Amino acid sequence: MVMFLACPVTSMDVLVQLQINALNGTDVRIPCAFTSCYKLDPKQFAMNWTYQETSNSTEEMFMTYKNRITPLKPSRFGERAIFSGNLDKNDLSITILDVQLTDDGIYHCYVRNPPDRIQGHGTIQFNVLTELPPPRDSTIAVAIGASVGGILALLILSMVVVKCIRRHKNQELISDEQKMEEEGKVDGEGGTEEATKNLCLLPEDV
Repeated sequence: MVMFLACPVTSMDVLVQLQINALNGTDVRIPCAFTSCYKLDPKQFAMNWTYQETSNSTEEMFMTYKNRITPLKPSRFGERAIFSGNLDKNDLSITILDVQLTDDGIYHCYVRNPPDRIQGHGTIQFNVLTELPPPRDSTIAVAIGASVGGILALLILSMVVVKCIRRHKNQELISDEQKMEEEGKVDGEGGTEEATKNLCLLPEDV
């Protein structure tokens, strides 16, 4: 009675991986475990694994437990579906050997553990791929970022150099123009002095 009061009616939780990507031709473990307020009693405990091709298809049972693990060896799996869990740890996982493209589908893990009044249920979407996507490598992103940063730095440096060269040329042009103006002033002043001297000469001096 104390155990019943301490444990709610909906005390069972089934823990699964919602989606698994499997490479064709490999051995893949499909995990399923459960938590319960009650210790597993082998005489009352029950488990079923079923396969469903699509969400609209009929479920096909391929493994069960009633006093012992019993693979049903359906034509789809043959002997490729094996129990790989541990009942003492509430682990109900299975392994599919030599995964085939036809293994793609939905897998259901059903659990009954009296005196829990509910049936636990976990659903796994199992995707069979001919080639796994490459893992995301952060070093590639870092390398790309460094390259982009380097290119931007070179671009900024080039713009600064070009700007400095233009400024230097402008300063040289300004200096040349100032020199030309100064030389023109000197020439003009010299011509004026010469003309003044000629005007100042007396006729007898000529």
